[in-house]
Amino acid sequence: MKREPAFNIPPVIVAVLAVLALVHAVRMFVLTPDQNIDVLWLFAFDPVRYGTGILPPEVLPGGLGAQIWTFVTYALLHASWIHLGVNAIWLLPFGTAIARRFGALRFLIFFAVTAAAGALAHLFAYGGQNAPVIGASAAISGTMAGAMRFAFQRGGPLSFRRTGGEADFRIPAAPLSRVLGEPAVLVFLLVWFGINLLFGFISLPSSMGGGEVVAWQAHVGGFLAGLLLFSWFDPAPNSRYFDDGGATRH
Repeated sequence: MKREPAFNIPPVIVAVLAVLALVHAVRMFVLTPDQNIDVLWLFAFDPVRYGTGILPPEVLPGGLGAQIWTFVTYALLHASWIHLGVNAIWLLPFGTAIARRFGALRFLIFFAVTAAAGALAHLFAYGGQNAPVIGASAAISGTMAGAMRFAFQRGGPLSFRRTGGEADFRIPAAPLSRVLGEPAVLVFLLVWFGINLLFGFISLPSSMGGGEVVAWQAHVGGFLAGLLLFSWFDPAPNSRYFDDGGATRH
């Protein structure tokens, strides 16, 4: 049997990366600085929209509509090419694993839900403060957590004993209680949460001006959503969904 590459990138992952790159390229090379700020105000997620300040939400750019769409659209924006590149590096292995198991539509919904969960966590952390957040990190954290449910198991697509075929993506997902009892997973969780807590002490330049800390709370929100909501999206390994090619590949 011919062994497939470990990271046989699905078209939906290629498309997501292309959209993220295109959005950033337009902001950097086409829009004026003022237009770029307008885009950030319209599509970045900012808890100030949900506060009780002097300005009502409908006065802010985007009005009431932006209170809804920014829960997801902030994930399409990045602070720099480095920011985008780091997210792309993490999306390739973990997003590929999830996309090949879920298929394109389920993956996109999962990506949006975990992004929204990250925004919600950021909102709880910052209340009605002016603390804008951008980047796909929360959604990518969700794919990392979702992949933990199957990808590192024996025979899984990111395990050392994978077969290299489509069957790697069809293995039954381990129950959450079992996953959290695996020593390798516990080490991964400790390192992941430790790094994200460390981010709370790091200040980076913001595309909206000034210095901003890394939005680690959003990362945690997306991660927990991916871990806890994985089974809502996961097709049964013996279902017709897999037989009909739901787990796409490229």
